Amino acid sequence: MPDRPPTDLPSGPSAAPAPTRYVENKPPRGLYVRVFIYVVATHVLLAFMSLLVIIAKSR
Repeated sequence: MPDRPPTDLPSGPSAAPAPTRYVENKPPRGLYVRVFIYVVATHVLLAFMSLLVIIAKSR
């Protein structure tokens, strides 16, 4: 291994700009859709189970 840096790479403070990091500020839209579906599905299931309990108590 040579002890010196390769000559094809630039060196110095202005050699390359600092890499920018991509930071996502909001979650993807699919996440909102899935959460909405899960919330609606759980409420429908709860309503169905409540209806079954009400029907069973009335008999």
